[in-house]
Parts: sequence; C-alpha cells; structure tokens
Amino acid sequence: MSNHVAVVTDSTASLPDELARQWGIKVVQLQLNVDDQTDDENRFDRGELYTALSAGRRVTTSPPDPGAFFWAYQDAVSAGANAVVSLHLSERMSATVRVARQAAEQIRIPVYTLDSGTTGMSLGFAALSAARAAGAGARVSRVVEAAERRILGSSELIYLDTLEYLRRGGRIGAAAALIGTAFSIKPLLTVTGGEVAPLARVPGARRALARLVDLTTERAKSRPVELAVSCFKQSGRELSLVEQLRERIPDEREVLIVEASTVIGAHTGPGALSITVSPL
Repeated sequence: MSNHVAVVTDSTASLPDELARQWGIKVVQLQLNVDDQTDDENRFDRGELYTALSAGRRVTTSPPDPGAFFWAYQDAVSAGANAVVSLHLSERMSATVRVARQAAEQIRIPVYTLDSGTTGMSLGFAALSAARAAGAGARVSRVVEAAERRILGSSELIYLDTLEYLRRGGRIGAAAALIGTAFSIKPLLTVTGGEVAPLARVPGARRALARLVDLTTERAKSRPVELAVSCFKQSGRELSLVEQLRERIPDEREVLIVEASTVIGAHTGPGALSITVSPL
C-alpha cells in the first residue's frame, strides 16, 4: 500500500481556508454559543459576533461533537489514508483533544491525536508542517515528528485590550495575576504549559504593540522564521505590525495576516492581536 497520511486539525488553528485546501488539511470546527444559538464557529458572522461581544451578550464555546471527528477520520479512510495525524489545541484550554481521541477509537486505521499545548497559528504552522511532510510521502512517524518539532519551536505573543473576556470564559490561567491593573495598562500574554500566562504590562496600546514587536524580534533571533499576525477584526494595526516585523526580522520567510478563530476571539475580545513566531 502506498504511504498516505491524512492531517486533521481544529478551527482554533486559524488556518486560512486556501492554505488548508492547498495542503489537504481537514479542519474540524469548534462550537460557538451566542445567547441560545449554537453552531460551528465558521457559520457565525464575524461582524455580528463582534457586536455581541462588545454588547456584553452571552458568548461561550465548546468542543466539536465527536461525530465531526469521526467523519473527518472516516473521510480520510475513504480517501485511502493508512494513518491520520490529528493536532489540537491545548487540553488545558479545551476538551477538544479528548473528544478527538474518543472518535479515533472507532476508526480502523491508526489515528495519532496530539495535544499541541497551544493554539492559534502555532497550531496552524504545525499542521502545515505535518501536511507538507505527508505530501512528500513521509511515514507517519516523520509526520508526527514534523508537527512536534514545529510546536516546540513556536511562540504565541498576544496583546489584549482587556482581560475581561478571558476572565468571563474561565481561560485566564496564570494571567489572572494581571487582573486589577489600571485601565490604561495593556496586558501582553503568551501560552506556556498549555495555558495563557503573563508576559508584560505596558501603559497604553501604542507602547504595548511596540513591545509586542520587540518581543517577537527577540524570539525570532537570526533564525529563519515564519510569522503570522492574527486579529479578530481588521483595524489597520495588523498592517503596521507586519511592516515593522519585515523591517526588524532579518530572516522572515513569510508574514501572514490571518483572521483569528472566532472561538479564540470570544475569549480574547474584539481588540486582541497576536503574533506567532515559528522557526523553520
């Protein structure tokens, strides 16, 4: 049998649709709950969700239904895959990977479910590396290795206008230490140990975003890296960040602007921005 490894991830990877299609990555949608409406996150209008969050309406999130994973894996079987590598956001943030494992038990080919310990484009870049390895005909062990190497090297650097949305959603983790700071102080966060954690407190949005670029430059060093700037809603600030990153980082191979998963946006708030630093 020819070697065919399928790659699956979840929607918090924030992968642009065209990249997922290009590399044959199946994306399973997390669920978004707005007031009494529950559906796949990609079925919600981003502008309406922005308005709902800003108005303080009830917005919560939940993992995919096990059936969504089952059919993603079963489709891979039908397409001739002899193994599946399934990468997901941190188990400390969501039960998504546990749901994936439940579904994997019902599939007749091996399904390797990986807890990435992160989310966002750190997860997205790992899925891309896995898919590129799979597309080159690598064995499943090599596909897993490509994903794990990318996960270990990547960093999420996050700017928030407010911690309120993380607090509401119960995903605040170690960043709870920043609650109670003055309104003008903007939190910078990262993901470590599978949960959000504080990086810095900076007065004012402009200084905070400048510090975000400084931290990105420090993480990138002189290595070849891919970068992604993620935003819930485009405001022009993401374009400024991209310009600065291209000027400051000597060996950036690509800087993507991506729309953050709306599930991530529900927890970080409308004004959030993040930068993913992913060494090659």
